[in-house]
Amino acid sequence: MAEKIGSRQQQILQLLLENKAGLSIDEIATALNISRNAVQQHFAVLEREGYIQTGVLNKTAGRPVRSYVLTEAGINSFPKQYAWFSELILTDLKNEMGSEAFQRYLHKLGRSLSENLLSRFKGKQTDERIEELLKIMDDLGFKTRKLTASDNNERAIEACNCIYHDLAQKHEEICEFDRTLMSSLLEKDIEHVECMAKGGAVCRFKIINK
Repeated sequence: MAEKIGSRQQQILQLLLENKAGLSIDEIATALNISRNAVQQHFAVLEREGYIQTGVLNKTAGRPVRSYVLTEAGINSFPKQYAWFSELILTDLKNEMGSEAFQRYLHKLGRSLSENLLSRFKGKQTDERIEELLKIMDDLGFKTRKLTASDNNERAIEACNCIYHDLAQKHEEICEFDRTLMSSLLEKDIEHVECMAKGGAVCRFKIINK
C-alpha cells in the first residue's frame, strides 16, 4: 500500500463491502455523516490506491448519479486467514501421508513448478540463471541477493525472509519445495546451509558446482 489508509477510508471500504452494487458519494456522506467534499477527498486516495472504481451510472428523476464499487484490491484489503487454512491443510496432508511421503510430495510440487518456468532459463549460463531465479523469488515475496565468495567464486542465494516462515517452523519438509525449485531451475545441486525456520538469521542456499 503506497499510502496508509485512514480510519475514515476504512469505513468507506466497509460500506462498499456491505453494498456490492455500489454507493454514491451522497449515500456514503449520509451514512458517515460527513460532507460530500470529504467523501470526494477520501475517494481520491482510495482510487489512487486502486481500492475503488466507478460503477454504473444510475438514472434518477434528477441528475444521473455515479456509484462506486470495490475493486479486487479493495476486497483483498480486508484481513484474510490464509496461513490458518494452509496450516489446516498441510497438517492433515502430512498426517495422512507421513513425513517422508509429504516431503516427496513437496519435491514433486517444486519440480512441477520449475517445468512451467524453464522457458525463462533456456540458453542462459549459471550466473544468468541465478539472476532470473532471484527475480522469480522476489516476485513470490522473498527478499533475496546473490553472494559470491572472493576466494573460490562459490555462489549462494540468501533470503532475509521466508514467505511461509510459520508453516516451515511446524513443517520443515516445506523447505524441500524451495530446494527442488532452485536446483531444477539452476540445474545445480543445492545445499541449504542456513534456515530461518531452524533458528537461522537468514535462509542461505549454497550452489554446488560440479
